[in-house]
Formats: sequence, C-alpha cells, structure tokens
Amino acid sequence: MDKILIEKANVLAEALPYISKLSGKTIVIKYGGSAILNDEITKTVLQDVAILKIVGINPVLVHGGGPEINGVLKSLNIESKFHKGLRVTDAETMDVVQMVLCGKVNKNITNMLNALGVKAVGISGLDAKIINVEKLNDEFDYGYVGKITKVNTKLLNVLANDEYIPVIASVGSDSFGNSYNINADTFASEIAKNLKAEKLMFLTDVDGIRSDEKDPNTLIASITVSQIYDMIKNGKISGGMIPKVEACVKGIEGGIKRTHIINGTIPHPIMLEIFTDTGIGTMVTAD
Repeated sequence: MDKILIEKANVLAEALPYISKLSGKTIVIKYGGSAILNDEITKTVLQDVAILKIVGINPVLVHGGGPEINGVLKSLNIESKFHKGLRVTDAETMDVVQMVLCGKVNKNITNMLNALGVKAVGISGLDAKIINVEKLNDEFDYGYVGKITKVNTKLLNVLANDEYIPVIASVGSDSFGNSYNINADTFASEIAKNLKAEKLMFLTDVDGIRSDEKDPNTLIASITVSQIYDMIKNGKISGGMIPKVEACVKGIEGGIKRTHIINGTIPHPIMLEIFTDTGIGTMVTAD
C-alpha cells in the first residue's frame, strides 16, 4: 500500500472531529502582510478558505494590503508614514488606499476564490454601510483613519450563511460619506465580534507571539489575555505586533472563544492550525 496515500487518509481522519465541531459556525480570517504578495502561497491560503466553505463552515475573509499600498504610493512619489503601527492617511493617501484595497486586492482575491469552484463576493466596509466610523481621535493626528462605531452584519450574515464567501476590504465611512482607512486587524476583530464568530484568525508574516521576538524558537503556542497585557507592558510585544494582539484581545473580550495569530507565508496555514492536533501559531484565550 502506498504510504503517501495512507498518510493522506490519516490527515483526513485527524481533521474529521474538527470539521464536525465547526460545521455551521463562522470563522473570520484576516489575511495580509507580505504573504499576500506571494501568488503561490496565496493560492494555498485561498484553497484552505474554499475547503472550509465546502465542508460546511462559514468563512468570512477580511484583507488588508499594506505592501500593495506602499508600492503604489512609492510609484506616485508619496511617502508612506506610520505611527505606532498605524498608517498615517492624508486625503491623497486615502485615495490610494481605497483604490488598492477595494479595487485590485479585493477583486484579485475574489477572482482567485471563484476559480477554485466556490462563490466569493468582493465587498468593503463601505457597502450597505457595513462599517460606520468616526475619525480616530488620539494624541496624534492620523488623518483619514477611522474608529469603528457600528457594524451592520445583515448583509454579511445573508452571504456567509448562504453559499457565498464574503471578501471584505478594510475601509469604512462616516455619517457624512467620507471614506476612512481602518487597521485591518481591528476591522477583522470588530467583524468577528458582531458576527459572533467561533474563531478569529490573523494570517500574517510572523509565526505568532514570541517570548523573544528575535528568536523563532520562543514561539508561544497558547497565551491568555492577561499574559498579553503583561508582555505589552514590559515591551516584549511592540511595533506592528501591538495592533494584532490588541485585536485578538478585543475579540476574546467581545465573546469570541479563540483567536489565533499564524504564519500566512507557509502553505495551507489555516488547515494546519484548525484541522490538526498540534496547530502552528499562537492561540489566545480568556484567563
């Protein structure tokens, strides 16, 4: 008997109880970072998303597109500026953000999913007033960066509970119709909370949370909310990782049972995380 075929059968058998447990449940997946630029890896990620739908789970895919935005801004000689991990977004930059996220990135992902035999629908927080925002008021002026004030889930529920996979670009609008850039991690967390999702997964370009961010051998498989607060306080979590872990925490505090940070630059990261006994990234839980 072919050992490879037996191994494939064992993998399917290992996945069965997880598929059964998650059947009919909603999983929100945020996909972004450098991984989104790798077509081969992106294909395996979207294959995972398609498989979730096919086996009866309801995936909702939220995407960013920071590297793509940076590339277009550079071609237009517009400087990319960040503060505490968030993009500073003036009016000119906001035009590029909306063009790239709602246009190229969103439709590329949607088209690739459809080519896998499922039915994906590309939308943004602007559609059907899914995401209402107000300008983020902080000690620093980020420009057109929004703070989410309301999430309207009706359209998302209609799509996700039917035969469709919503693919959502992370922009929203205020009561005056102004478009705002929204950190995709925060966006995904708010979507997941309001959909009462079973899981929230962040696919990024790092393995997960490390006790020593420079040492890949210090990956933390499971961590609680209070432990995350301690790591932020003592500086072990910093920079661009802060919005990700804060989004995980807000998700847990909003009623999501499990949130995950996993490496989206390896093939089939979603299946490896939720359909295997060991997983591959960092799982965040309540205390």
